[in-house]
Amino acid sequence: MNAVSPLDLTARILYRDALMLVLDKPAGLAVHGAPGAGAHLGALLDQLRFGLPRPPELAHRLDRDTAGCLVLGRNRHALARLGALFAGREADKVYWAVVVGAPPGEAGLIDKPLAKVNAHRGSRMKVDPRGQPSQTEWRLLGRGGRLSWLECRPLTGRTHQIRVHLASIGCPIAGDGLYGQGTATLAAADLHLLARRITLPLYPKKPAITVTAPVPPHMAALLTACGWSETPP
Repeated sequence: MNAVSPLDLTARILYRDALMLVLDKPAGLAVHGAPGAGAHLGALLDQLRFGLPRPPELAHRLDRDTAGCLVLGRNRHALARLGALFAGREADKVYWAVVVGAPPGEAGLIDKPLAKVNAHRGSRMKVDPRGQPSQTEWRLLGRGGRLSWLECRPLTGRTHQIRVHLASIGCPIAGDGLYGQGTATLAAADLHLLARRITLPLYPKKPAITVTAPVPPHMAALLTACGWSETPP
């Protein structure tokens, strides 16, 4: 996928206030620069200052190929507050995934520790009893042939957690060439994982802020095949 231009980022803002921005990150755009990664979000953040002396900074991260809600803090106080919410598991994160295969039931909890395949380089992960505790809740939202549409809530924040956990129960995410073992890439060319919704109790005396990302174009066809409708009845 081609990276978005700086001007496109302002059109991708889902929420903005004095402390926080929530951006609809496109799939294919890395959040940090890395050798060979090409364009990355960090190089574009100056476009989101809106008069402040400094650009916003990432409060968490999404994988390059994951689309959807990405939270940025607009100043140091905001970053500290948001960091505490994420570290304290007070941020409610909801993902949508289209997977190849049928999960074991209507809902469940995947409780499998994760560790890096190689501790010295790369970010590929594996289920490992010696790894860090990792839990992902999932719920079946729809089916279409050999595909399933799942809602996932990561209770921990490990690298590639949802991707590894779903693959471990025989349901790799469509388009996931890293953990799909060939079956996922036959279903789709691009990763079908969306950070659909995030809820943050940012202000102690106000209701929590909930932000929802739209379905990206590359996920619409398979989601529709599983029963999703852009305009539900």
